[in-house]
Amino acid sequence: MTGPAGAPPRRPAARAHADPALRRLELTVLRRLDGLLQGDHAGIVPGPGTDLGDARPYAPGDDVRRIDWALTARTNDPHVRDAIADRELELVVVLDTSGSLAFGTGTVDKRTLARDVAGAFVLLAARGGNRVGALLSGEPPRWLRPAGGTAHAAALLSAMARAPVAGGDFAAALRRVRRLARRRGMVVAVSDFLGAPGWQRELRALAARHDVIAVEVVDRRELTLPDVGYLTLVDAESGVRRVVDTRDGVVRARFAERQRRFRAGVARDVTRAGADHLRVHTDDDWVVAVARFAARRRLRRTAAEAR
Repeated sequence: MTGPAGAPPRRPAARAHADPALRRLELTVLRRLDGLLQGDHAGIVPGPGTDLGDARPYAPGDDVRRIDWALTARTNDPHVRDAIADRELELVVVLDTSGSLAFGTGTVDKRTLARDVAGAFVLLAARGGNRVGALLSGEPPRWLRPAGGTAHAAALLSAMARAPVAGGDFAAALRRVRRLARRRGMVVAVSDFLGAPGWQRELRALAARHDVIAVEVVDRRELTLPDVGYLTLVDAESGVRRVVDTRDGVVRARFAERQRRFRAGVARDVTRAGADHLRVHTDDDWVVAVARFAARRRLRRTAAEAR
């Protein structure tokens, strides 16, 4: 595509809007993950569609079953609502931005890892021609309405990169998504699940309508205590401080056992809610973890369809 005489060729609009976060994910993720999530959405059988889209004035030949009678009565002109094709996936990412994510002893901190995994799902879905949106937990939570296009995906990635690590109720964020994401689709919830309880109920309610993936972000230093003498521990959610003598082997063993039970409980609660569970660590290659997760998920669904 060329411009006026003597002017340099114009770049495509999507590339013009691409920001560094989008370009980085393109280089580090798309070459390794592109295509893995395509066809991975368990949607309704493709057809004319069952979810209603925007309203428009009635035109001769329109299906009278699509008439929006309430809108017609208000405007005194017949209106219909077009159906949205079920082949198109609508993906919403719920990104936890609570204080406990501001921690990391691996190659990245949990906040960066959560943002990268969330961004990978956004980018892969957008490249497949799907609509993507996000809700960033916080005070107040920020809702980014689903839309299509690479430029919109870049805007989502930029918003996630700028989101501060602050307070916020993750269960409330899930509840808000359930109210706002009315169209059946996929919801990816990214969190360390260290906040107040209640997310289990909201995740179950989401999974009743949507295809839900819960991504658990973990730093291995959270699982055990090192033998370093007296250590001050701070609860990032409440700010409570406690001094612990890590030389005591019993204390270290109790801490490790409690963390093991907690993490097993998160996995169990996610499964009981009807969602898929993916755990990523700050010191591992999370791209490999996502690839393995997608492969297992596809095999499981293929086996289920064959039965």
